[in-house]
Amino acid sequence: MAKLTVEIVTPEKRILSVQADEAIVPGGRGLFGVRPGHTPFLSLMEPGALTLIESGRRESYFVAGGFVEVGNDKVLVLADAAEPVTGIDVEGARRRMAEAQERMKGMSSEDARFELEQATVRREAARIGAANTARA
Repeated sequence: MAKLTVEIVTPEKRILSVQADEAIVPGGRGLFGVRPGHTPFLSLMEPGALTLIESGRRESYFVAGGFVEVGNDKVLVLADAAEPVTGIDVEGARRRMAEAQERMKGMSSEDARFELEQATVRREAARIGAANTARA
């Protein structure tokens, strides 16, 4: 049976290059699955869990947004940041989210930093969700 080659790359380094039966990606419009033979396309990624399935075994990585390119049985993930969900510091993510929420309290939505803080809240919430999914 054909396999996908999946690569996760961040600006700092290549996180992963493996073979998989399926990849489930947090796309800009929701989760989507990729299997060998998938139609080529490019998509925005939202922060969330990227799950790889190989021989029935699931392995998940948190991606902090970016882009994914699918084609020729290859999934190239260009992530702003990525880490195995098993290594997520949930308490640290909760702290960063709370700090961003606190900073937002004194801002209006017109403030230049408001969107940055809002993005931090979304990213850390997605990181916590990815970690909780892996532990379930």
